[in-house]
Amino acid sequence: MRRIFPHPILSAMLILCWLLLVNDFRWGSLVFGVILAVLIPALIAPYWPSRSALRSPGKYVSYLFLVIWDIIVANIQVAKIVLFMPNSRLQPAWIVIPLEVRSPEAITVLAGTITLTPGTVSCDLSECGHSLLVHCLHAPDPDSVVTDIKSRYESRLKEIFA
Repeated sequence: MRRIFPHPILSAMLILCWLLLVNDFRWGSLVFGVILAVLIPALIAPYWPSRSALRSPGKYVSYLFLVIWDIIVANIQVAKIVLFMPNSRLQPAWIVIPLEVRSPEAITVLAGTITLTPGTVSCDLSECGHSLLVHCLHAPDPDSVVTDIKSRYESRLKEIFA
């Protein structure tokens, strides 16, 4: 089974994404999604030999709900900033976040989480992979942003991808 689906989570996500892109369920679309889910992971398997296993799927689901909640809260905060804060009081900042996670998958999820949350964008990963450059729309206290990202996201990702 590992030979057909070397990365089963990726395969499942490819099928789901394909069906969402097509936006109309037909059996032919499902069959084509399965073909993509077999071919793409098989083609990239030599370049991705080690699989990072999800140790705690329950923690991953709770992380997903945390991110969804943070996206909702950040949307409200950014709306308030855009609508009511004068530009002279806006304090954008470039922040370097030192990383403790080393797994490429965990770093990718962290960078994606930061970018999905309105008001922040992950812009660059250091060459050694030990720090992430983030731009914040409004960060009067950059140290609190670093602490918040590390405590809310990175600590949970360390548990998930340990």
